[in-house]
Formats: sequence, C-alpha cells, structure tokens
Amino acid sequence: MQTPELPYLPIDCNYYDRLEAWATLRTVCRILYRDENDQQQEISAIIKDVYTAHKVEYMRLDNGQVIRLDKLVAVNDIPVPDHC
Repeated sequence: MQTPELPYLPIDCNYYDRLEAWATLRTVCRILYRDENDQQQEISAIIKDVYTAHKVEYMRLDNGQVIRLDKLVAVNDIPVPDHC
C-alpha cells in the first residue's frame, strides 16, 4: 500500500455502507476505478475488506489488490455519489 499523493476526499457514508454490505455478502462486484495514471479500469472481484489507514479509506479485493475509495467510479453499475 502506497502513501497517498493527493489529499483524500471521503466518499458518501451511505455508499461506504453499501461497500461493507457487499463485502459481508461476498458478492462478486464489477468495480470501475481510476488508476494512478487517472485511467479508468474495470475489474470483477469480491471485496474482502473496507478499512482506513493513515486517514485514507481503502478496499482490499480477493485478488489482493487495494483500491483507494476516492478513486472509485462505480460498483455494480451504481455510480459513487459526489464526495461528502
């Protein structure tokens, strides 16, 4: 896990709860996110954990990949709302 280069922008609290629910249910999720080059990427995976480290929120996938939550675009075709 890298130290964030940009200030973290928290995601909507209700969306965070939805991520935790998918993790609890072990749902295979279609995840759209922006990578370190700001390019949109897509992956299908199970969310293993949603957590905070160094005041930044992340999710860990079943393939070991870690995504910073403010880089999410949509999960399961549900867009991430504007930041809090």
